[in-house]
Amino acid sequence: MLSDTLTLKPIGYTSSPYSDKYDAPRQPGVEGKHNESIITLLPHCNFEQALQDLEGFERIWLLFWFHRNSSWKPKVLPPRSGRTKRGVFATRSPHRPNPIGLSVCTLTKIKGLKLYVRDVDLLDGTPIFDIKPYLPYSDSFPDSRSGWIGEAESTALEYDIVVSELAQTQLNWLANNSELQLTDVAFPILKRDPLPYSSRRITSYEDGYIIAVKSWRIVFRIEGKKVTIIRIASGYSSEYVFLNPEGHVLNDHSAHIGFHKIWESTNI
Repeated sequence: MLSDTLTLKPIGYTSSPYSDKYDAPRQPGVEGKHNESIITLLPHCNFEQALQDLEGFERIWLLFWFHRNSSWKPKVLPPRSGRTKRGVFATRSPHRPNPIGLSVCTLTKIKGLKLYVRDVDLLDGTPIFDIKPYLPYSDSFPDSRSGWIGEAESTALEYDIVVSELAQTQLNWLANNSELQLTDVAFPILKRDPLPYSSRRITSYEDGYIIAVKSWRIVFRIEGKKVTIIRIASGYSSEYVFLNPEGHVLNDHSAHIGFHKIWESTNI
């Protein structure tokens, strides 16, 4: 009989540009987020021989561990699911009984124990358990049914996004000064379903709504199928940003300092 506990050991670790889940793409290579990353295998394990013949493959599968997760959920709310929770086994959610992930990426070269890859959706430091070649003839079935995802996409009515002059100026500034690419995270949510919902941190505000994305806030209005972005705001008060009386490590602190200096009157 198998033991109730199985032991897995990482064969290497990921170096990627994504330190936060908000930054990483939800699926590799399909959201316009392109990146260069490195998988570094552990030394003294004979992995040099294990890598032989792999460089001829354009894509590889990575079996990895969702190392930031400490719990799992039997039902989750994926981005494309509207307001309907789905069984976790019918999703790609990282909140799994065993937080094992599977992702495909492009292999550009191998140098020693380093695999240079493109378009990963893994966070920096992700442990890698295994590497397998991607085989187009057996790994791709484009005509397969896609369950609830196909149904959701066929009935989806996307909202149009309109950005005010002030909000566009603020977004441009944040794109150059913030650790978070706010547009990449918030706009897909607002296009799908901008109405208040707890799991998306959307709440009513004055004559509109606010969506919270980490420590930033977007104020917007909804008119029919149009979402108008009014302005961006810091999630911290100016006192908290400049004085930080409790000595906390604030998210994106330097960006909040610069933002408050320019747009202090627009804070929430």
